[in-house]
Amino acid sequence: MADLLAYQYVLIGLIFIWSGFVRSGLGFGGAVLSLPFLLLVHNDPLVFLPLIAMHLLVFSSLTIALNNRRRPVDSPGGVSTVDWRYLGRILAIMIVPKMIGVLGLLTLPGNIMSIIIFVIVAAYSLSYISNRPFRSRSRVVDTFFLMLGGYVSGTSLIGAPLIIAVAAQHLAKEQFRDTLFALWFILVTIKMAAFLYAGVDLQLIHHLWLLPCAAIGHLIGLRAHAHIMHAETPVFFRVLGSVLLAVSLVGIWTMLSD
Repeated sequence: MADLLAYQYVLIGLIFIWSGFVRSGLGFGGAVLSLPFLLLVHNDPLVFLPLIAMHLLVFSSLTIALNNRRRPVDSPGGVSTVDWRYLGRILAIMIVPKMIGVLGLLTLPGNIMSIIIFVIVAAYSLSYISNRPFRSRSRVVDTFFLMLGGYVSGTSLIGAPLIIAVAAQHLAKEQFRDTLFALWFILVTIKMAAFLYAGVDLQLIHHLWLLPCAAIGHLIGLRAHAHIMHAETPVFFRVLGSVLLAVSLVGIWTMLSD
């Protein structure tokens, strides 16, 4: 990014503030809701993916550690803000497809697969917005979505909405964000290892100014998350559904415009 103009650096900084806000406010969407805008500024995904991944590792681990350090013992959901049992279950389902995606052992038409995913997620999001969350009541359907989400997260960073569509049915809202953070931390660690193995430039010098930008958004997002958690459950699902719908529409638009 050494040859960018001043206004491009300003725009990138603002987008990373937005990314930090979305990530800490909801626990997801930091990549999918920022990457399309970043690519409009500088069309090179391999510049931004390591930056976004590193930020997720830093802020997800920090948030989980701080939340559990100050969490009351008699709080809802137990001591931990992470549902470790459910996390282990979905990781067992996702890890093999994740590795297949990372290693490129199976190649599917990227645009077609992405559009299918975003259409499915859009249908889920509309059910949340209307306060009638979809319940598959089928382990087969849930397993398929988790495996597909794991594979896509291995090939890119857009698998989150499909995973969330399943996880939202099984997690208490008090544990929703931090359980997702723990999941993203594990999945992104695998992705970062792949970047290192492939010799991808991690853009370490740009973390010096983009991490503070993301931190500003992160702090604002923490306040927003507190309001969401104190809201009624239908409000929580409407916010969740609205963001998922935005993610899906941006994703479909991006795929069709390629």
